[in-house]
Amino acid sequence: MGKYQHLLKILRAIALEHTAVEHPDLATMARELGRVVHQDASALAGRLADLRQRRHGFERWQLAERNKPPVSVLVLAWPPNHATPVHDHSGLWGLEMSLVGALEVQSYDRADSGELSLHGRHWLGPGDGFWFESDRAQAYRCRNLSRHDTALSLHVYGGELAGHVIGARAEPASRWMVPPRRSAIAGRLSG
Repeated sequence: MGKYQHLLKILRAIALEHTAVEHPDLATMARELGRVVHQDASALAGRLADLRQRRHGFERWQLAERNKPPVSVLVLAWPPNHATPVHDHSGLWGLEMSLVGALEVQSYDRADSGELSLHGRHWLGPGDGFWFESDRAQAYRCRNLSRHDTALSLHVYGGELAGHVIGARAEPASRWMVPPRRSAIAGRLSG
């Protein structure tokens, strides 16, 4: 895995630099991260090939973490056509960016009653980012748009996602069933 360390080190450094304040400028961080990914997209895809070929299902890899101010930087591996259940981010701000492959991010407004309504859809190719402020009234669902290839994404959150809520919508009503679940980390990536 050592062959992609240089690019991961650059992405980690940008994320940590921009998150040195409690309320970072997520748009500026997305532009700088996106510039690196766009500039080195083919090299990044080649250097991350071993993560894409693991075939261990959906995985989260820790790239960096810091306590003050709190931040988590992760690389996620999305198997072909994998979709998360609807989930929130425990009131954390966050930025999600495709590194390799294409993702769809659906955002939902959540009413006090628990009902969900689709708020928007975002399609992310390599270097495209989606960011959100710390809002407990929002929920999300993400999926890999490829039926054949594993996608990889970079995630930067203003804290640890240990307590985030993962659920599923009950049909026919748009209610959110809420079984809290801890996010598993597959390992640490050095960068």
